Amino acid sequence: MRDRLSRMIWVWLGCVIGSGLVPIGQAEASCGAVSCFVTIGSQQQVPQHGLLTANFIYSYTPMTLPSGSNGIIAEADQENRRIIPNHHRELGTITNSYTLDVNYGITDRLGVQVTLPWLNRHHEHFHRHGGGDAELHQWVGQGIGDLRVTTKYNVLPTLRSMLIVGLGVELPTGGTDTRDNLGQKLEPSGQLGRGNVGLIPSLYQTYELIPHRLNQFTFASYRHTFKNNDGYQFGDEFIVNAGLNLVTFPWLVLTGQVNYRYMVHDTMSASLGTEPIMDRAVPNTGSSWFGVSPGVLFNLGESWQAYFFAQVPVVRDANNNLAQGTSYTFGITRYFSFSSS
Repeated sequence: MRDRLSRMIWVWLGCVIGSGLVPIGQAEASCGAVSCFVTIGSQQQVPQHGLLTANFIYSYTPMTLPSGSNGIIAEADQENRRIIPNHHRELGTITNSYTLDVNYGITDRLGVQVTLPWLNRHHEHFHRHGGGDAELHQWVGQGIGDLRVTTKYNVLPTLRSMLIVGLGVELPTGGTDTRDNLGQKLEPSGQLGRGNVGLIPSLYQTYELIPHRLNQFTFASYRHTFKNNDGYQFGDEFIVNAGLNLVTFPWLVLTGQVNYRYMVHDTMSASLGTEPIMDRAVPNTGSSWFGVSPGVLFNLGESWQAYFFAQVPVVRDANNNLAQGTSYTFGITRYFSFSSS
């Protein structure tokens, strides 16, 4: 039995580490502003009264062109309120995000969560003139992203289960004026922030199938962001995740989940050619994405936890655009107790 368990652990670790070597395609929106969206239990749960949970998370998200896509897309020129078809050819985007996520238990059932990312993003594309590539444009942007504050309530606390409803507000703290090596402003979808307030209701559920050994979880969220001052509105986002956690040893948990994200087309108040300015769908935005995320969690005493996920795309539709490749998330959780009891 011990040998079988050891083999299972090594196979799982091999899947996690080796998943980055699988040449599966990729997915997502104009200029490639996406991030990993795995579910991490210490982020989604409501801590006990007086307990503060701090997550320090690093994510690496590459965006490249999938096989069969030429990457020639329209430009959303927000400064001049224009949409220009077949304007440039995407080359790639890499986003490194460093996130501080803090949860605090106001009561045993009510909690508040604050999430603040710091982003480093590098994007490249060629402008197109006369049907061919012209000048190379390169953007390097770094700074804080949009701050998210979420209130959460555990409506079904039992010894084996919980059901948590949340309502988040995303505040426009991220920059929206990143410019390239030639002075041109990057399109809204590649900026560090969205430029206006967003509302994010969510639902997290977990149940212990085998007490202290195996539990399942699901997570669903919806984001609606209002139109910003440049006349640009990001499309609504729907996320559904589901997975299992298996405790092999008290210090080692094997975890796996499936992830689905659907994003509606962005819209923009802009002209198209000689037509008047009006709200229009931005070409090459909107997407669907389905993937798997194997991972491991290490319990390091009573106050620390570390984890690693590899998010691998399986099915995706990116509208001839840049696409999310295999992405990685590393994190550390630290628990602080402020309860007097």
